[in-house]
Amino acid sequence: MLRSLTALVFASSVAFAQNPSLTAPATLPVTFIKTISANHAKIGDPIEAKTIQRVQLPGGSSIPSGARVLGHVVSANNFTYDKTPYAHQKVSSLSVHFDSIQVNGQVVPLNVTVRAIATPIATWDAQRPQASDMDPLSTTTQIGGDQLIPSQSEVRDMDGDVVAYNKRDGVYAHLIPRGGCDGSDVEVPVAIFSASACGAYGFANVSLAQRGTAEQPSTLTLVSTHSSPEIWKHSTALLEVLPQQTASLER
Repeated sequence: MLRSLTALVFASSVAFAQNPSLTAPATLPVTFIKTISANHAKIGDPIEAKTIQRVQLPGGSSIPSGARVLGHVVSANNFTYDKTPYAHQKVSSLSVHFDSIQVNGQVVPLNVTVRAIATPIATWDAQRPQASDMDPLSTTTQIGGDQLIPSQSEVRDMDGDVVAYNKRDGVYAHLIPRGGCDGSDVEVPVAIFSASACGAYGFANVSLAQRGTAEQPSTLTLVSTHSSPEIWKHSTALLEVLPQQTASLER
């Protein structure tokens, strides 16, 4: 068993080294390694995340769980409360850019959109069963609402339709279009996210002003008129490679 697993990982690594690129459709479920706050961040500060599920790529290559995703802070404007009566509070913002992913010594630039992002609490809730004597199957709720039963392969939405599959190395789905997010006809990894997950989850008084487009890829901007936006350590995100965009190996 160990030899077979080692051979599989090695073969995937070789395949990726021979074709070090990311082409849509593909997704990267990631978790952030440290907190980034508009209160303290400075332009150029590094950010780091890592994949939380193996990512199977077209052509048979793959990216293992734990691959490093690197980026930097684009801008940070902290929140300052204006005490003037009836004042319209100025917008506080935090903008970060996802630069690249590192796999076995290969550095691949990223051209992605942030399909969904969730706070640590929303992330934690998606991984633990809700305490209930009515549910002996330990059902968990994916970020976005889909229901996962660990002992079953089918993942169902709130209407009971099968929308994803829980496999040995993670959850895979055809993405479902919703709220400005597109769909896919190819199965991609979603980890703890629903097939239709789109937007920000668990962020109070914070909204997504920018998530990455073909014209300005890989840039995430959070804004608020109530507090300084933060991406806390252990927050998670589902990055989606942009259509008609190819990220090739940096020489």
